[in-house]
Amino acid sequence: MFQFSTSTILLVLFAFYGLTFLFTLSIGKKQENADGYMVSNGSVGFSMSAASMTATWIWAASFYAAASSGYKYGLSGAIHYGFWGALMILFIYPFGKRFRELTPNARTLAEIMHARHGSASQMILASSNIVGSIISLMVNFTAAGALVDILSPLNFTEGVLIAGSGVLIYTFWSGFRSSVFTDFGQLMAMMLAAVVIIPMLFFELDGPDLFTQGMSNLTIEQADFFSTTAILEQGAPFFVAVLAYAIGNQTIAQRLFAVREDLIKPSFITATIGYGSIVIGLGMLGLLALLAGVQPIDGDLNNLIPQMAATYLSPVMVLVLFVMIIGSLSSTADSDLSALSAIIMTDVYGKHLSKNNPNPKKMLWVGRFTMVVATMLGVIFASLKLDILSMLIFVGALWGAIVFPVISSLYWNKVTNLAFTAAVTGAFLLFIIARFEWLELTGAVALFFEVIASVGGGVVIGLMCFGFFGRTAGLILGAITAVILLFFTLGFLRDYIVLLSSLTAYGASAIICVVLTLTSNKSAFDFALIKQRVVEFSDNK
Repeated sequence: MFQFSTSTILLVLFAFYGLTFLFTLSIGKKQENADGYMVSNGSVGFSMSAASMTATWIWAASFYAAASSGYKYGLSGAIHYGFWGALMILFIYPFGKRFRELTPNARTLAEIMHARHGSASQMILASSNIVGSIISLMVNFTAAGALVDILSPLNFTEGVLIAGSGVLIYTFWSGFRSSVFTDFGQLMAMMLAAVVIIPMLFFELDGPDLFTQGMSNLTIEQADFFSTTAILEQGAPFFVAVLAYAIGNQTIAQRLFAVREDLIKPSFITATIGYGSIVIGLGMLGLLALLAGVQPIDGDLNNLIPQMAATYLSPVMVLVLFVMIIGSLSSTADSDLSALSAIIMTDVYGKHLSKNNPNPKKMLWVGRFTMVVATMLGVIFASLKLDILSMLIFVGALWGAIVFPVISSLYWNKVTNLAFTAAVTGAFLLFIIARFEWLELTGAVALFFEVIASVGGGVVIGLMCFGFFGRTAGLILGAITAVILLFFTLGFLRDYIVLLSSLTAYGASAIICVVLTLTSNKSAFDFALIKQRVVEFSDNK
């Protein structure tokens, strides 16, 4: 396999991060303000917003996990990953419009929960976002380490350190604005490279003949486009997971709060189409490797894409792919740093340490210090070399516990703080029990979880329909889905733990939240209070 020399790979990395840093200097401000640092004062335009959303979500997982999906599940694997991931972006815009309507000046979803319920709900949401963003950083740095390890004499740890330091350097000073600004260029590079590299690899592997000659390398399930195994082990769990990302992921929420309010719908629809087109194509690389009989180095699917490039592409095209992947993971890593800084600045320092009376200048340095600490944690955790696809689904399922309580809190004026916190903590506990099988999933225990999971499936479909078609459609279709799933899943879903636990998080949170809300005697909440309670931290625009 082809490898770059140490001097070449260092030159490329330093040039990439150095040029990115120089570009960000052009948007630097001598008098930076806290709201600009976190969400660009809610004034980002259409092209920058759509490009930033697309680039942020085309991250290490989009390359490595999409290819892993195509390799593991065959013909339908790439479609499952790219299509459901694109649907996640589309899913948030109707709810996003509601969030911005209630609070135009918000920086984080947790901040909105503070205005709606109080500190307990806020910290639950903030904590889940912190954990998710650090795991996302870990995943992106893991991808960088694997890439550098295969394509150069440098080792995994050195690749992780360079990527972490590079992203921190150009994001540190201007925060979210740096992330959005660099996303646009990184997306253009990714699109160009994808258009060239994917067809080139296809023809290097014998083109159309590969499909006839390579079908013998596929199992019966991998050769079936409607494979039940692919749907139950990959499609359905990922579908459930990415819908939770739409609500639980601060990098998505941050862009929602940053784009001009009248541009939310076109920006998110454009990002949906862009993401789906690119990532389904990237997933095809895994299918091509499967058809060609390629065996991942050390059995690690994270090595698949760099291995394919080093084996079948020219040095110039390997360099193009290298820059494309580094750009994709960097665009998401800088978003994670910006998200974490916004959470600590707003939800920890702004609302708690400063008692809602923060010093804007001190707040900026709190955000910058957060970026340094987060980078260090991401680099340390990356050394674990965990499977990217598995981590992605795990985090999404974890966030599934918050989706119903968050959405219902911002539409239903009867939801209480107790209902929110009990729903999230109870659902999280049941998710952990099912996911790690702390109780043996047989007999009555298995039936209990399968019933809750059936409700969870109804919640997922109901929320989607509610967002696009209204409350009545959501309630009806959600109830029908739950009943149908109950008929098919009893005695069956226990064999698919990932999907069972993911749906349990949705179902349990919805059941607990609804029951506690209906039995509460507290008066209805006035949603106008949210706008009054969420204000800008700085008047310096």
